[in-house]
Amino acid sequence: MPFTHPDQKAAALVSARQTLELEAQAILELKDRLGDDFVRAVDLMLGCSGRVVVCGLGKTGHIARKIAATLASTGTPSFFLHAAEAVHGDIGMIGSQDLLIAVSYSGTGQELLTILSAAHRLGVKVIAMTGNPQSELARLSDAHLDASVSHEACPLNLAPTSSTTAALALGDALAVACLQARGFSPEDFARSHPGGALGRRLLTRVADVMRRDAALPTVTEDATIFQALEEISRKGMGMTAVLDSQGKATGIFTDGDLRRLIEREGDIRALLITQGMTRNPQHISPEALAVDAALFMDSNRLNQMLVADLSGRLVGALHMHDLMAAKVV
Repeated sequence: MPFTHPDQKAAALVSARQTLELEAQAILELKDRLGDDFVRAVDLMLGCSGRVVVCGLGKTGHIARKIAATLASTGTPSFFLHAAEAVHGDIGMIGSQDLLIAVSYSGTGQELLTILSAAHRLGVKVIAMTGNPQSELARLSDAHLDASVSHEACPLNLAPTSSTTAALALGDALAVACLQARGFSPEDFARSHPGGALGRRLLTRVADVMRRDAALPTVTEDATIFQALEEISRKGMGMTAVLDSQGKATGIFTDGDLRRLIEREGDIRALLITQGMTRNPQHISPEALAVDAALFMDSNRLNQMLVADLSGRLVGALHMHDLMAAKVV
């Protein structure tokens, strides 16, 4: 039922704050328990030539799944294995080159102990994450991470709350330690997240979004202003590049150049493009990051920019709208 008295609303806030305090305290208590076993666990993960298999059951299984996802996205190949499914055939997903992280607060779950035994037969190393250092799972592992908490945030001290939060934080600590040890970079992260904003910013090159070939507006130096305007209209970029006999851009003619030319000359019918173009136009390499092109164009108030190879030959052109469509900006 919805709240019917102001005291109930106040009690909800008190409960929420107590929950956050208890869970925060549970995480802080982990710091003092980190030691040789944590270092051993990180060393095992760095030395793993296969994949890190993170296994759990129930609420702890959800945490294990998140730990596996975090590891996989930060440079440690990993996947989640459901403990109940594992003992009914999925244990075949574990190979001899893999490493097992078994997550169980009690450390006594029969499914995980069965998986532990199978892992040992394969020669697979095991990291246990439990709340009971004396449990069988902890004692039989190659490294044990103590994720115990003094009290669950649940007022009944029953529902996994502080304990799952602590396990999740400990998994993050493992992932970040491995990330830093591997020298994992923003570019590496982007390669794991090609569909995200960071991936687009760090992986998209100018060549991926530039106009090229038949879509590229160009005229030669002997073209008239009207021939240039026809090319601008056909290609819809608001500009045309002006090329010499070697295919190098000696100028660019934009809508802005046209307005300035009319203001200056009045009658432009007899003029050649060389009389109205902007000479020595800015250009960028096709291998440059598109985000760098966007920043340069924005800082120099450019709507269009030419793209040239190492020899200076024109290979494409960018419009700010292309960068926006590619969600680089």
